[in-house]
Amino acid sequence: MQRLLRRLLPALYSARPAAARDLLLSRRAVPALSRLMALRPAAGAEGGDGGGDLSRGAGATAEHDGLENVQQKKIFKENKKRTQQRKEPCHADSVEYLMAEMPFVDTDIEDEFVMHATSEINIKKKRKRTTGREIEEGSERKKKKKKQYQPNYFISLPITNPEITGSIQAVQDAIIQKDQRLSKAMVHSGSLHVTMLVMHLSNEEEISIAVGALSDSKDFVEDRLKGKTVDLSFQGIDHFKNEVGFVKLAENDHTTILAEIAETMKRIFQEKGIFAGEERAFKPHLTFMKLSKSTQLRKQVKKIDSSLYEDFKSHYFGVEILHRLDLCSMLKKKQPNGYYYCESSILFGKSHEADLVKEALHRETQALLSRLNQIKELLSSPEVRMKISKELFEDRHNSNTKWKSCIDSGSPNA
Repeated sequence: MQRLLRRLLPALYSARPAAARDLLLSRRAVPALSRLMALRPAAGAEGGDGGGDLSRGAGATAEHDGLENVQQKKIFKENKKRTQQRKEPCHADSVEYLMAEMPFVDTDIEDEFVMHATSEINIKKKRKRTTGREIEEGSERKKKKKKQYQPNYFISLPITNPEITGSIQAVQDAIIQKDQRLSKAMVHSGSLHVTMLVMHLSNEEEISIAVGALSDSKDFVEDRLKGKTVDLSFQGIDHFKNEVGFVKLAENDHTTILAEIAETMKRIFQEKGIFAGEERAFKPHLTFMKLSKSTQLRKQVKKIDSSLYEDFKSHYFGVEILHRLDLCSMLKKKQPNGYYYCESSILFGKSHEADLVKEALHRETQALLSRLNQIKELLSSPEVRMKISKELFEDRHNSNTKWKSCIDSGSPNA
């Protein structure tokens, strides 16, 4: 402390000597007064027993005089020691003189500030503990928020082009041939879609609000398209952390419009009070394989080997025209064709009714063809064919027997 003051005082004194002198002299009054009070009895001690005579004249006891003399001698010795330490007299304007007259010159800095330092350390520790608690509370809040916002509905852009679904089926078959376990990871051709927006709907009221928001979105989409079509070109395969396989959309003006539509729909839903959308940027993709479809599979297969679909990494799958958006449930039972349970839909384009009829016919045809293939496979089995032949022979034999018995009896039914 003294070193610091020795550095600062000359600069202060040289800059404003009058102000510095006045300040220091004013502060000097307190210690000077105490010093004079200390020296008073010491002077009495030097002059003989005058102070003692006065005390006795006042009627003080001899024992009290002795104690006072001891104290006076002690003070005198301390003052004498201080005087001897100063070898040379200090000038009134010198740094040493000013330092000596400072009121805190004899203060022990360590003793004075140790409590403050300790309290600051304690405050820092408390802050650290509080900060850790805040982080834990923040993480708990985030976990609760994630649990509350577990998406259960989404806006789907269905994939209906047979060229795309057929090509994806070929990729899936090729992968399954190399690794049978991944058959559980494959997405059904009827479920193929591009996710535009995810949300959480807690009750029927929120579902009704979401249906209204989807209807409101139609006006914006039609105004944005102005009669034009959005042609989405699918080419190439990529993955998310080797856990999800998807077909990529070629980046062009059409995908830019699609991203614009998704962002506007997100805003419309949020304005309606629906907790919709994600923090990450919109990245449209067509998922055809994911490990999360089966918990047993996740235990067996941690990562999907990208070499399984190496031959299709740059494959062209086809074009899907945006003509419909659906509000679908993730949890409700799917439709017979494999597509998600649909709460509501919006259609685009002048020929959307014809497209809808065409799509319905296509779905029915696909269902019939699938059933026919099952029948063919069933009939191709030798055991089944033998059983059918046996049943037909027995039926014919029984009918012939009945006919003969009717003739022999002369029954009119014959």
